[in-house]
Amino acid sequence: MASRNPLGNLFGRSPIRPIQEHMQVANEAVQHLPELFRASAEDDWERAKLAHKDIVAAEKTADKLKRSVRRHLPKSLFLPVPRSDLLSLVAIQDQVANTAKDISMIVMGRSMRFPDKLQPGVQEYTDACAATSQQALVAIQELDELLEVGFSGREVTRVEGMLKELDKLERGTDKLAVSLRAKLFRMEQELPPVDVMFYYRVLSLLGTVADDAETVGDRLQILMAK
Repeated sequence: MASRNPLGNLFGRSPIRPIQEHMQVANEAVQHLPELFRASAEDDWERAKLAHKDIVAAEKTADKLKRSVRRHLPKSLFLPVPRSDLLSLVAIQDQVANTAKDISMIVMGRSMRFPDKLQPGVQEYTDACAATSQQALVAIQELDELLEVGFSGREVTRVEGMLKELDKLERGTDKLAVSLRAKLFRMEQELPPVDVMFYYRVLSLLGTVADDAETVGDRLQILMAK
């Protein structure tokens, strides 16, 4: 079927598909985090090592895709949206993968295992952050379709619904983070101070994953508004 957007006839989906692929790989890095924390909770460090390896590999692939997009994204005035906006979107997506790697490096570098009392909350929080990243991917996968319809019509309404769900998921991670920090605060006196510092650090980085995923949605919203 012919593209509904004349620009699509000139460029096809080639400028956009690599951006979508980049978010897919960035999200893959995040989706290994729940397994990393489950393995850590069970003191299964061989399993944790495999999850860590998968996260590092995904982040490395995301970096390669980012550089490729920067090199090959057309500089032509005929791009359906500003080139700078697309590059900004890629940069935020890349932060998602980078932060997942940072979390994994801390967990593995310190053989980090959260206290038993925190384990259920940590697992719920990690799963929620991963779900937020997944929802960002779902929205970004619609970018090529949005371009085809010229950012108008029912497709825009559908994507706006996805972005509302993304915002809802991110707000849910905020609530879980507040609860976990409060529990950790009450336990601080029972735990080694250095461990406590890194527990807070990892919780903060998990929140950053969700925040950056929401920002991906915000960038998409900006593109839709132009």
